[in-house]
Amino acid sequence: MIFSRKRAGEARHARDERTTEVLDTEETGESTSSARGPYDVSEAPDEPRLDLGSLQIPAVAEVEVRVQADPQGVIQQVVLVHGESALQLGVFAAPRSEGIWDEVREEIRQSLFNDGAAAQEVEGEYGTELRARVRTPDGLADLRFVGIDGPRWMVRGVYQGGAATDPAAAGPLSLCLGGLVVDRGQEAKPVREPLPLRLPREMAEQQAAEQEAAGQPPAPGQREA
Repeated sequence: MIFSRKRAGEARHARDERTTEVLDTEETGESTSSARGPYDVSEAPDEPRLDLGSLQIPAVAEVEVRVQADPQGVIQQVVLVHGESALQLGVFAAPRSEGIWDEVREEIRQSLFNDGAAAQEVEGEYGTELRARVRTPDGLADLRFVGIDGPRWMVRGVYQGGAATDPAAAGPLSLCLGGLVVDRGQEAKPVREPLPLRLPREMAEQQAAEQEAAGQPPAPGQREA
């Protein structure tokens, strides 16, 4: 199932029927903020963004925002794509008193090691990053893990493609990361629990309509009263 707001052309690289693809940049252009995020919602500059609930993604020219959701509309994966590079995003709850990226990074490193992949720590724009080369069904792939601690949240980004080995190649993807807004909410959540992400109303309604046309019942909350 593909949702697209591109003006022309077919959606590219759809992996399965659950992949949602959005592109707003022709209408809105690039982010113009001079300060570097990600931002907490309490301090975010006023700019056009794709609102996915806990995570709001800025509109940056030539970047595709691909949102993979299950049939109920629950978002499982957010990936930004520019050329041959990609950036997978996740946002998680964190304690008020301290950041969790150092601990999470060590767990990622250990997990990679257990899978036979060596990981190297390097200093990047946001502090210590983790780089690794892993085996995939399509061959070896480079990954670069970036973590940013915020007030009671942590954003994790995983660069793939050219941006994984050359930060300068991240270009517009780096602009997206720096323009993210996190809406943590006030409710208590277990540390490291993924913050909830939801389809924008327009996309949720389209999904419900397509499910109904296919003879499937709409997911709870998708049908308007």
